Amino acid sequence: MSSSMALRDLQRDLESKANDLAKIQKDIAKDHQLRKKYTIQLGENELVLKELDLLEEEANVYKLIGPVLVKQDLAEANANVRKRIEYISAELKRVDASIHDNEGQQNSKREAVRTSLSQII
Repeated sequence: MSSSMALRDLQRDLESKANDLAKIQKDIAKDHQLRKKYTIQLGENELVLKELDLLEEEANVYKLIGPVLVKQDLAEANANVRKRIEYISAELKRVDASIHDNEGQQNSKREAVRTSLSQII
C-alpha cells in the first residue's frame, strides 16, 4: 500500500514538473514571436533612417499621425527614428536574455522530468 502511495506522489511530482516545463516552453515561444516583431520593426526603422539620410536639409518630411500627414523637421524626424532604433535594439537584447534564461530553465526542467521518469520506471 505504501508503494502505491509513493508511486502516486512520484506521478504528481512528474505532472508538476511537466506542467512547469510546458509553461517555460510557452514563454519561450512568446519571446520568439516578440523577437520576430522587434526584428521586423528594427529593419523598417533602419530603412527609414537610410531614406532620411538621403534627403537634403531643406527637404519636406511628413509624419503620419492618424489619418493626417503632419510636416516635421528633418533633424527631428532623424532624431526620432534613431531613438526608436535604440529602444527597439534594447528590447531585442532584453528578449534575447529572456530566451537564454528560459532555455536554461527548460534544460534543467527536462532533466528533472527525466529523473522523475526514471524513478517511476
